Amino acid sequence: MRRSRRPSGLLGAGAVLLAVVAFGPPPDGAPAGAGVAPEPDAPAPLPRPAGWPAPRYDVSATPPTQAGVALGRALFYDPRLSRDGTISCASCHLQATGFTHADHALSHGIEGRVGRRSTLALVNLAWNPVLHWDGGVHHLDVQPLTPLTHPAEMDHSPAAVVADLNRSKPCRARFARAFRGDSVPTGQRVLLALAQFTGQFVSYRSRYDKHVRHEPGGELTEQELTGLALFRRHCAAPHRATRTLDPRLRAPFPLTANDQRDLIAFLLTLTDDEFLTDPQFGYPVEEGGG
Repeated sequence: MRRSRRPSGLLGAGAVLLAVVAFGPPPDGAPAGAGVAPEPDAPAPLPRPAGWPAPRYDVSATPPTQAGVALGRALFYDPRLSRDGTISCASCHLQATGFTHADHALSHGIEGRVGRRSTLALVNLAWNPVLHWDGGVHHLDVQPLTPLTHPAEMDHSPAAVVADLNRSKPCRARFARAFRGDSVPTGQRVLLALAQFTGQFVSYRSRYDKHVRHEPGGELTEQELTGLALFRRHCAAPHRATRTLDPRLRAPFPLTANDQRDLIAFLLTLTDDEFLTDPQFGYPVEEGGG
C-alpha cells in the first residue's frame, strides 16, 4: 500500500475534486457524495474481527448494502471498465493469490502493456490509511480512478465507462437495485460500488489469526511455534509500519537449515485459505451477462 502520514477517515477536498472532474457532478447537480445512498434495508456491514480497531474507512454517510456490494462485485469482474473491453479489475487482482498477481513482476494492462510496478494485494483495505505504492490516494472511494485511467492499465475515459454501462439493461437493473430504484450509472456510483465490494476483502481467518485469538483451528505444531519464535526474534520488529527498509534487515543473521524450515512452516500458517476461496468474492456467475 502507498504510505503517507495523512489520515483517511474523511474524503479530502482534493479527492472530491478529482472524482467530480473525472466523472462530472452527481445527478441533478447535488453536492459530491449526495444522491448515492444505497438501499438501507439490506445492510452489508464491514467485517470487524474481534480485537481489531475500528476501520479507517468511514461508511457512516453511505453504509454498504447487499445490493451495493453485489453491484461492485459485478463491476470488479466487468471488462467494460477497460478501454478495449479485454481486462477487468480481477484480471490483475486474482482472489486465489490474495487479489494480486503471482505470475509476473510488473502489472499488465490492455494490449499487453507493461506497467512500472507490481500489482498490490487488495486485503484489509478499510484499515489502510493510504493506498497505492506511493501513498497518493487516501480514500477507498476514489482508489479505482488511477487504474481505470492509467495508459498502462485500463486506459479508459471515465465518461466512456459510464456510457458503456448505461447501454446495458442488466447493468442498469443492478444499479437500480443498489440505488433505490435509480438505474442511471454515474461515476460516483461506480466508485462507491467498487469500494463497497473491495471493502469486504477482510482477511482474518488464517491459522495464525485463530491461534492469536485462541480459537479452534488455531493450533500450531512444535515446528511452527519454533518458527514463530524465530520470526519474533529476527523479523517482527523490522517489518512493522516503517517507511523504508529497516537497517536490521540489511545485516545478515545466521539461520541453520532447521531454522529455515521452521520459519517457512510458520509463514505458511499466515495464509488465509478461507479468504482465498470465499465464494462471495468470486466471479458473479449468478449475475449473468450484460
